Amino acid sequence: MTVPDSTGLPPATGAWQAGDPSGRRQWFRPDSALRLESGGELPGVEIAYETWGTLNADRSNAVLVEHALTGDSHAAGDVEPGHPSPGWWGGLIGQGKALDTDELFVVVPNVLGGCQGSTGPASLAPDGRHWGSRFPHVSVRDQVAVEIALADALGIERWAAVLGGSMGGMRALEWAVMRPERVRALMLLASPAATSADQIAWAAPQIHAILADANWRGGDYHGGGPGEGPHLGLGVARRIAHATYRSAAELDERFGRSRQGEDDPRFAVESYLDHHARKLVHRFDAASYVVLTRSMNGHDVGRGRGGIGDALSRVTARTIAVGVDSDRLYPSEQVRELADGIPAARYAEITSPYGHDSFLIETGQVAALVKELLDD
Repeated sequence: MTVPDSTGLPPATGAWQAGDPSGRRQWFRPDSALRLESGGELPGVEIAYETWGTLNADRSNAVLVEHALTGDSHAAGDVEPGHPSPGWWGGLIGQGKALDTDELFVVVPNVLGGCQGSTGPASLAPDGRHWGSRFPHVSVRDQVAVEIALADALGIERWAAVLGGSMGGMRALEWAVMRPERVRALMLLASPAATSADQIAWAAPQIHAILADANWRGGDYHGGGPGEGPHLGLGVARRIAHATYRSAAELDERFGRSRQGEDDPRFAVESYLDHHARKLVHRFDAASYVVLTRSMNGHDVGRGRGGIGDALSRVTARTIAVGVDSDRLYPSEQVRELADGIPAARYAEITSPYGHDSFLIETGQVAALVKELLDD
């Protein structure tokens, strides 16, 4: 899965694969094929998820947390077999924390199309071969549809809260529009009602970098050995994306024009981006990156619903829409649109130099808002 061979080359895919350690994952397997918005079906779906805390007797204390693009179900916990990265929201989930697992039952699924246990391009199809290029387009609504089935299987009729940031915010919003009666409270962090042309433009070179990699092989590379996957293209995609996740002010303050060292002519900021690229190619799958980026590009809560205003008016959950003052990927004015259009919603803003990533970094500010959301 994530361990390089003796040459140090990355694996063809950083995806979790059948036979790898399960870690804290559980799996949900629907009884029938998933009907997709596109009109097709996806058979043999599996959704990996993790839980913290205990579901109470009346099943009223469940909270759904939706991860961002390269996140997964491991929102809290250490690196361990099966989990190559520590929990991405560990400062918020646990005993005595904002999502207090002594009181709440926290559920975090790996998104459909992802690569850490849920069905995606790196998964085995019913015929025993990797899905690869055969994996269909999945929309944000498809991803939420299978999560609705997961909630049904867990016996959760209504979430006490649904929270998500970035891509996770898109799914959280769709939950509240598709099934408003099942979401009591809602938090949308650094996420829009619809993906803008600017955001699609930033995504386009990331996708093209992966598709242009000689090891892409039309999307059918998953059976290759170390170094035989499109890790170069995925690394370029990560470099582009990570630059949008941070603010210009932070990068200038942190790195300026300094060089990495006497024997390394790279600018320090280049080395920083290289580091994040290396990390990602060992824990993620390039085809999942393409599938999920395309899902995000297609996000428009108003599509087929009379427009954004009509769609947002369907939300009945008490809502906090949270922007970041330095976010240049999903600017705060997009988040204000959510607060203005959702009844019983308010806008809150994280103040931070860290840009879009602030919803993952500014634990104190986010925790205060989560406590407010959950306060009766």
